[in-house]
Amino acid sequence: MATIQEIQDEIIAEFSDFEDWLDRYQLLIDLGSEQEPLSDEYKTDNNLIEGCQSRVWLQADYVDGKVHFRAESDAMIVKGIVSLLIKVYSGRTPDEILDTEPRFVEAIGLKEHLSPTRSNGLLAMIKQMKLYALAFKTRG
Repeated sequence: MATIQEIQDEIIAEFSDFEDWLDRYQLLIDLGSEQEPLSDEYKTDNNLIEGCQSRVWLQADYVDGKVHFRAESDAMIVKGIVSLLIKVYSGRTPDEILDTEPRFVEAIGLKEHLSPTRSNGLLAMIKQMKLYALAFKTRG
């Protein structure tokens, strides 16, 4: 399995193939549509992320010392963004999640190309993933 940093490098490389931001948005949409839909049983108010303009549900499960994330959004670009976060953080230990900043976000130019509300939503998704990791870590 690739390290968490190698996965971020892969994402950066994949996005650097595209100069044009319309192409990068299309890549995000494609990534979102490739993601497995979240089962309706997890689309609950408890799993809704606060601070997102669109609706984003995040399900976290702790199995054998690793956190596994699944998510869904009603907005295609947001679904693509959350799929990148899942690619980086899912299947990792709580410590790996807590110790790793999503540097790919800035490296691919996502930060400056998102509207302020989407940017806030992105920060809310990262914060929620780290909160789950912290909760699982303290639970042991």
